[in-house]
Amino acid sequence: MTETAAPDAPRTTRVDRPAGLLDLVGQELGRSGPIVVSQAEVDTFADLTDDHQWIHVDVERAASGPFGSTVVHGFFTLALVPRLLADILVVEEFSMGVNYGLDRVRFVKPLPPGEELRAVAVLTHATPIGDGAGVQAGARVALEFARDAQTCCVADIVFRYYD
Repeated sequence: MTETAAPDAPRTTRVDRPAGLLDLVGQELGRSGPIVVSQAEVDTFADLTDDHQWIHVDVERAASGPFGSTVVHGFFTLALVPRLLADILVVEEFSMGVNYGLDRVRFVKPLPPGEELRAVAVLTHATPIGDGAGVQAGARVALEFARDAQTCCVADIVFRYYD
């Protein structure tokens, strides 16, 4: 069952068990609330990954660079997908959920720190795992700027929910 709301308001799809996903293939699952990545978080990610490219961490230099400001690392942006998808899809009863992989990722437009970002997800496929062990499903998750719905990143994520 899907909760309804205004077009830009956060919307969540809830299913009781993993098998409930089987009936939702092809449907929009919802829209997350907005989140903001700060420059401090970008700097921390740079430290964790040892990626100190100036377009991410040098605020002064980046201001006159190709994007007009620093930009969030692509892999940091991608790491937000499961977090935002959790706002969009809720499976009430399951024993374990795992990220199973990615089929395709595109970084369409750079994300500047401080910009509100949200996600919209469509369930692209869902199939049972074994003899009722759970469901493997996939969603196309578009991360978009909250101000104008322009796409920042698109990821086809594959996940499993076990009964």
